[in-house]
Amino acid sequence: MVDEKRDQVTAPGPKVGVYVCHCGGNISDHVDVEKVCEDAKGIPGVVTVKNNMFMCSDPGQQLIMEDLKNGTIDRVVVASCAPSLHESTFRSAISRAGGNPYTYEHANIREQVSWVHHGEGATEKATRLVAAAVGKARELHPLEPFRVDAKRHATVIGGGVAGLRAAKDLADRGIQVVLIEKSPFLGGWTAHWDRLSPTEDDVSELIPELCRQVLDDPAVEVHTCSQVISFEGFIGNFRLGFRKEPPAEGAYAEEIERMKQSGADTGDFIPHVGVCPEPLPEASEEQTVETGVVVLATGFRPYTPRKGEYGYGEIKEVITLPDLIRIIAENRRAGGGQLLQVNGRKIRAMAMIHCVGSRQIPGIHEETEGRPLNQYCSRVCCGATLHAANLIRETHPGTRIFDFYRDIRTYGRGQEEVYEKASDNKVLFFRFEAQDPPEVSGNAGEGDFPVSVKVKDTLTFGEEIETKVDLVVLAVGMEPNDVSDLVEMMKLPVGADRFLLEVHPKLRPVELSVSGVLVAGTSQAPFDVGETCAAASAAAVKASAVLARGGFVELDPFIAEIDMGKCKGTGACVEACIVDGALRMVEMDLDGEKVLRPEVVPALCQGCGACTAVCPENAINVSGWTLKQYEKMVEMIVSEKLAA
Repeated sequence: MVDEKRDQVTAPGPKVGVYVCHCGGNISDHVDVEKVCEDAKGIPGVVTVKNNMFMCSDPGQQLIMEDLKNGTIDRVVVASCAPSLHESTFRSAISRAGGNPYTYEHANIREQVSWVHHGEGATEKATRLVAAAVGKARELHPLEPFRVDAKRHATVIGGGVAGLRAAKDLADRGIQVVLIEKSPFLGGWTAHWDRLSPTEDDVSELIPELCRQVLDDPAVEVHTCSQVISFEGFIGNFRLGFRKEPPAEGAYAEEIERMKQSGADTGDFIPHVGVCPEPLPEASEEQTVETGVVVLATGFRPYTPRKGEYGYGEIKEVITLPDLIRIIAENRRAGGGQLLQVNGRKIRAMAMIHCVGSRQIPGIHEETEGRPLNQYCSRVCCGATLHAANLIRETHPGTRIFDFYRDIRTYGRGQEEVYEKASDNKVLFFRFEAQDPPEVSGNAGEGDFPVSVKVKDTLTFGEEIETKVDLVVLAVGMEPNDVSDLVEMMKLPVGADRFLLEVHPKLRPVELSVSGVLVAGTSQAPFDVGETCAAASAAAVKASAVLARGGFVELDPFIAEIDMGKCKGTGACVEACIVDGALRMVEMDLDGEKVLRPEVVPALCQGCGACTAVCPENAINVSGWTLKQYEKMVEMIVSEKLAA
């Protein structure tokens, strides 16, 4: 739907076009878009007003581009959803039409209006926000992005599947890569598994092949037993320091012992450990690397149940799903059998409990000091649990399996079939409520089963059922690895779930708010191996795109600018700056006199305006967001001419 208000007004100065979005009803259900358009025609400087059902669509963008190409307008105001969603969309459209992308202003009339207001008040507020945007647009001037030199080099932090995939993809694009892994092994937690669900791919084949591709590539330099200790610089010009040292006492002891017992040589795959690409270092050594972009692939760790949680740590027959996966592989190598065996003990019946360490609810689940509840769903646990159940039922048909779940999530290609297969394999399901979880205890009753599991089964309308088993398996969720040192060092954003937080899940899914720092794999969220590889490849593509230009990157010009004619050198702006090094006091020659004045480092400046707020001389402004532009916005918001 296109409704064009073609009444044009002769206005001196900038010619502003206003484009209002219905957002498929998200806006127009509560805001009278026709009234907003009619009112916008009377705003000084506006020469044309149009609306569209979806301004972000190709037809919507075309309205703007046509008006720019024929000279009708030279400033653009779009009234639609939050600018974080489609600001880049409209700037790109303006550029394609030959305009300057920084002569555009956005009015958020969805999140700030239609989603929180109704009736006449919503329409009036939308009109005033549009007027404020027009007021600012008339004060906008064409800006140009600035360039900074960039090294065609990437550093990947983390040597799991995501880090390995990202490193290889970057190398294939002609970019030199340094991969830093804190453990002695490559492969991450995926190397601890046996077979992948639902493809049944053998991990002992996949991980060695991926490691070989990385280790054999001359463009990739791998450092294990290494940890980042310093970070400075900006996109295109980062400098990382890392320390390579022998594993701390007790760290990776189990994996190192397994490596020694296997008799593996350097570069060999050790089952349930990974690949150790080089001998363990005998002494500490510090190194630095200069790099253009950083990819964080720091991975996850399985949730470790609290002592006593479903009997864990108190009943020896209670184990976690990662433990079970290793046991299944050991049984297969030993030749299988009618019954699964654990430490020589035959398992006639076993219970599997879902959502351990995931979907935890305050007030229901016990909180531990220093260990927040994991309120998110770990997504992959259900599929992994059912896959393990199928392997047991098919390889050890004498072992009965009881599955206790709150809900089952089998998303992704082939995963629903895993669930159906479990039903066909006669896995018996019981459903429980979060506030009434299964009770696991030592069996003091009749029979020789060591563990008893009681549950109120909602599938049978709350009937209490007691099951005697030889083994209880806890399907533990995923937690992000502790990267608090990197978060502090790099000033990284972290979500409420403690995973690294991307800029936008749809538009900028692998970018962090620190320019030039990208995220890949399970450091971002719970992923399966396929999703992890896809995210890693996406991060590699984004990194290579950043470094694709000949030795430089372009950045938005929204940075602080200093009027040296007004500046008195108080240094208040430097003290208020939130980014280390973005503003600094330097000695300069001013009218033949040596003075100290602030200097902006464009690549570090985030354009936050903290410096502007504290300058007593009003000598500093942010390009694209000047004090004069703010004043015009306020004037338009309070203008009596806009009163209904």
